[in-house]
Amino acid sequence: MTRTISRRNVLAAAGFSALAGQLTSEMLHAQSLPLRAVKDDYKEDFFYREDWLGEPWWKPEPVVLIHGNDESSVEWYAWVPRMGQEYRLVRPDLPGLGHSNIPRGFEYSLVNLATFVAQVMDKAGVDSAHIIGAKTGGAVAMRFGAPASPLAIADPSPIPQRDRLGSNASKEMIAYWNTLFSKSDREGVKGLNKALSNFDLAKEGVLQRIFAPALVITADRSKMNSVEKTRAYQMQIPNSRLVVIRSDAYHIAAANADECVTHTLAFLNEQKA
Repeated sequence: MTRTISRRNVLAAAGFSALAGQLTSEMLHAQSLPLRAVKDDYKEDFFYREDWLGEPWWKPEPVVLIHGNDESSVEWYAWVPRMGQEYRLVRPDLPGLGHSNIPRGFEYSLVNLATFVAQVMDKAGVDSAHIIGAKTGGAVAMRFGAPASPLAIADPSPIPQRDRLGSNASKEMIAYWNTLFSKSDREGVKGLNKALSNFDLAKEGVLQRIFAPALVITADRSKMNSVEKTRAYQMQIPNSRLVVIRSDAYHIAAANADECVTHTLAFLNEQKA
C-alpha cells in the first residue's frame, strides 16, 4: 500500500554525489507541455521546467529534481527521456541561478532554499512529491524532512570538470559543462555557497531524523569522496539504502545518468508495492 505523507514533513535525502526518493501521497494530473524557447537572460519568479512524456490522460506522480551549485534545471537533461515517461518531472531553478530571480529580501540558507522549492511546488500545483537532489540539491532536499542540519556535500566550482565528470567524459561534454558554469549568475553561486558554509551534519542528529525511504548513490572511485565516508553517513539514516556504481566521476547524476536513473526508478517503483 502507498504510504500517504505530506510534503511538509517529508524528506528525500541525498548523499555526497547522490540522489534520493520519497513516495508521493497522491497522483496528480499533468500533461506534456510544449517546449518553450527561453532566452539566456530571461528571469521570472520561481522558474521551473516541467516534463511529462506519457499518455496525456494519465495522472502521474510528481518528482522534483533539485540541481547543484553553478548549475540549473538543465542539468537533468539526461533524466527526462526515461523518467518523464513514468513521472511528472518538476525541475526548479534555484534562486539566482538559471532563470529564477532572487526573491526580494531573500536570505540564503538551506531552510530558505527549501522554502523556495516548496513555493515552486505550489506554483506547479504539487502537494507532495518524490524529491531527488544532486550535491547541493541533496542538502536542500533534506530540509523537507524535519528541523535539522543539512548533509555536508562538497560542491566547489573550481574543481576541474574532468574530476567532476570522470575520465569517460568526452571533450564535448567537458566543454558543455565549462560553458554552463561560466554562465552562472555569480550572486546565485555566492548565495548557495553561503547557505552551505555553516552546516554541521552531526550537530543535530539530522540523519537519524530522516523519515522518508532514502536512496543514496555514490561512485566507487571518485577523487572527491570515498565510499567509506558515504556509507558511514548512510548507515545513520534509518530507512535508507546505499548503491555504489562503478565510476570515477563526482557528478554521477550527469556523468552516469542512465545508471542512476535505473536505480532511482527501481527504488521509487518499489515504494509502491
